Amino acid sequence: MSQLFQSYTLNNGVEIKNRLVVAPMTHLGSNPDGTLGEQERQFIKNRGENMGMFITAATLVADGGKAFVGQPSATHESHLDGLKETAQILQNQGTKAILQIHHGGIHAISELNGKDKISASNHTESGTRAATVEEIHELIQSFANATDLAIRAGFDGVEIHGANAYLIQQFFSREFNHRTDEWGGSLENRLRFPLSIIDAVVGVREKYGKSDFIIGYRFSPEEAGENGLTMADTFDLIDNLVNKPLQYLHISLWDFYNKARRGADTTKTRIEQIHARIGGKLPLIGVGNLLTGQAIENAFETGFCEFLALGKAVMLNPNIATLLKEKRYDEIVSEFDPERADHYGYPDLLWQYNCDGGNWLPPVKGKPHTPLNV
Repeated sequence: MSQLFQSYTLNNGVEIKNRLVVAPMTHLGSNPDGTLGEQERQFIKNRGENMGMFITAATLVADGGKAFVGQPSATHESHLDGLKETAQILQNQGTKAILQIHHGGIHAISELNGKDKISASNHTESGTRAATVEEIHELIQSFANATDLAIRAGFDGVEIHGANAYLIQQFFSREFNHRTDEWGGSLENRLRFPLSIIDAVVGVREKYGKSDFIIGYRFSPEEAGENGLTMADTFDLIDNLVNKPLQYLHISLWDFYNKARRGADTTKTRIEQIHARIGGKLPLIGVGNLLTGQAIENAFETGFCEFLALGKAVMLNPNIATLLKEKRYDEIVSEFDPERADHYGYPDLLWQYNCDGGNWLPPVKGKPHTPLNV
């Protein structure tokens, strides 16, 4: 059997049955109030079979940070019942249920939020203002509160969304963080926000005595802009993350084989250099536009990650893990077919967005595909 289907025991003693992970996918299917939507149920109910872990769509932690239509929420007690059902739907498929917790920051959509948009600093283009110190502490607590809801809902863990230029990355990045107080400027100060969130989330786990509760952290290795994150910045982040009581790290890549652009060896891929920097202290989840059975196998065989997350492949093949396990590679499809609505189980908005050539979704059969490079 493929090495993808070997088990792995995390540093808190939890055994993950194999190395396949459902990547967090924005499904646009939750109700407007962030509760579990019927079309969301349809989307998640059959994609976890033979998967080691299933990471949910980015789930909002605080009012004012919603970045997607149909984004799920874990902000209030009213979300608890839906979170319980979500965790149960995933676990009934035999996978570990991981709630990704998220805040959009400058990428929050004003029309979807009833509060000011806040981030590390003022961002005129998006109409965002700098958070006060009090609001920063409230934001940190919101990640803790979402974790509290996740534990009570029965999730197996949470993933802190520190990637893709959302709020947490905005605090770490000099491109977005221009503060001169303890929350900006030096490396230590720019790291204060993400590390404080980790501490707060870990504190909730300790409060419940849930040592088997998984905590992961997702990050982007580089970003655009003159002052955008470089690989050197990410190495600094990694050096701090591996000293926290996390269970895994999760890199965000458009392409598994993307090479470093600055701040590291530009002849080598980002993921191999990140993996080397981690040095075995935590397992790494790799990801990146892997759409065929052989491509998935080849990526894992590089040895640059302990787990492999699949996003578009799962969107196109709800039973992808079963196809991989049974080596039915010829049945794996790599293009979206608008004539097969019954096959995908997409929420209506997701279906329309993909048919229109959405740039973070699978290629559409017969249409050019222009991916968003993040």
